[in-house]
Amino acid sequence: MQAHDQTGDYRASNKATARFMLWTLAWVATLAFAKFGPELLWSTRQTVASWAAVAVNLVVGMGWIVAFTRFLREVDELQRKIIQDALAAALGVGWIGGFAYVVADAAGLVDYDVNIAVLPTLMGVVYMVAVLVGTLRYR
Repeated sequence: MQAHDQTGDYRASNKATARFMLWTLAWVATLAFAKFGPELLWSTRQTVASWAAVAVNLVVGMGWIVAFTRFLREVDELQRKIIQDALAAALGVGWIGGFAYVVADAAGLVDYDVNIAVLPTLMGVVYMVAVLVGTLRYR
């Protein structure tokens, strides 16, 4: 009976993972649509189309948040701990690094502007490395 329950849990986890991946792909697609649409698909003067694309991205982003929450509920305790530790590291790096840049810029120590996309990219890389390290650590 226990093997059946573990198989059921494994299937639920895989289903939640697949759902989360689909929401992630949908969010990335709507983000790209909102970013590149004004340049490639419609005129930058068509602000209604641009606002609609941003609104769709926000709605899909909310769906992504719900899917991520469900994903976290379905994974086992160890995987949840690894993800939690990785999220803490990514948030910490983003928070501390972001404010350090703001303070350095305000003090005139930075001679160039950094694209805002650097921050979520940095946080994503830190998250992925932290998940890898956590997975290897708890092997």
